[in-house]
Amino acid sequence: MTNLARMLQLAEEVFAVHADPTQLQVDETVLARLQRLHPATRGEAVDADGPVAWVLVIPTTTPLMDAFVAGTLTEQELYERTPEGAVYEAVYLCSAMVLREHRRQGLAMRLTREAIDSIRKDHPIRALFCWPFTPEGAMLANALAASTGLPLRTREH
Repeated sequence: MTNLARMLQLAEEVFAVHADPTQLQVDETVLARLQRLHPATRGEAVDADGPVAWVLVIPTTTPLMDAFVAGTLTEQELYERTPEGAVYEAVYLCSAMVLREHRRQGLAMRLTREAIDSIRKDHPIRALFCWPFTPEGAMLANALAASTGLPLRTREH
């Protein structure tokens, strides 16, 4: 099985997006729009066999972050309602996936931190927020908050 196929399988196992229409359904159209929001929204690490790590972040506004964390806005709605060309004050830590044999090397941390740092060069980011699906995701979000000095808001399941 190729790395790409394994990454897609991992995404389905962890997030089960096809069973939950409230989650962001990532496809080429979504990726293109994310690039318009900011070029650093997607990060990837590859080896000779293809992708070994993917991260996705979404810059957005404080009111949209507040609604999402409160549970009154779905992940799909957060994506759809984030305006293009706006001033963003928050970064949603959407997803981070690393193939098992490449874990514990800091790939997700490095890729996500690079994305946040890049977005902060263009926008006055004041907070990070997340909706962790795994204990590792929660640990990554907390480590990112500590390393960036930004407060972290968490949506509960």
